[in-house]
Amino acid sequence: MRILKAVITAAAPDQKQLPLQSLVDQQGETKTALQLIADEAVTAGIEEIAVIICPGEQENYVKAAGEHASRLTFVAQDSPRGYGDALLRARDFVGNDRFLHLVSDHVYLSQHPRGYAGQLIDIATAEDCAVSTVQPTRENLLPFFGTVGATRIANRQKLYEIKNVMEKPTPTQAEQYLIVAGLRASHYLCLSGMHILTPTIMNLLETELQAAKPGSSIALSPALEQLAKSERYLATEINGGRYNIGVQYGLLKAQVALALSGKDRDEILTELLNLVAESKPASPHRPSSGA
Repeated sequence: MRILKAVITAAAPDQKQLPLQSLVDQQGETKTALQLIADEAVTAGIEEIAVIICPGEQENYVKAAGEHASRLTFVAQDSPRGYGDALLRARDFVGNDRFLHLVSDHVYLSQHPRGYAGQLIDIATAEDCAVSTVQPTRENLLPFFGTVGATRIANRQKLYEIKNVMEKPTPTQAEQYLIVAGLRASHYLCLSGMHILTPTIMNLLETELQAAKPGSSIALSPALEQLAKSERYLATEINGGRYNIGVQYGLLKAQVALALSGKDRDEILTELLNLVAESKPASPHRPSSGA
């Protein structure tokens, strides 16, 4: 079954401006983060994209989408109830189809011919099930990520069968439920913001929303936990990198990564080395000795 639809969640009020930020891509063209994310999806074969946005932001996003605007469907998350609720707003768009899900504050890069998303789609198609991308992550960073407990699939490199999913676990919880054999000590498999999901996830999110207290928010991770218990659900490490533009210096790191993977790599590398050579560390403040 071909995967032709994608859903980008971009409705978090404190992150709604991130997809509108500009970067220079590998070919030297200035693009918004939204264009780069859509590029990733379209290169992987996606034909239709739903973008979940804050009410009143559609005009800004249409402008930011550039050449991809005609393939986008915008869904406003009014009366928002969290990340899980945002994804659930795409239920009518998804229908009975499997879909690619991306977050709007991550830029993905890969030298693989199929790109980052293309690799994920190929794995999900071959395995005929839901698949999420993961990255081995140090224990001290667990408070920032959803994390999976999984077992390695025999004779398959970097492919795992998910058993548990926890949102921002404590080290104690991770040690009890999320150990993955073969990873370095004090490392766990954390979700990296890209998924191929089946329509089942929408049913699980709806159940979660109905069970939640009125007005409370729902996350995606509990629904992914239930997905792992109801059908085959895998995790995979992808050949490439992802860059969170919502963290401090995240946009800068993404821009440097784009530049160093593009046509002007040598020039950019030379300029970076010159900047390092010319820069001077700030002098430590020394109080005056007084009279």
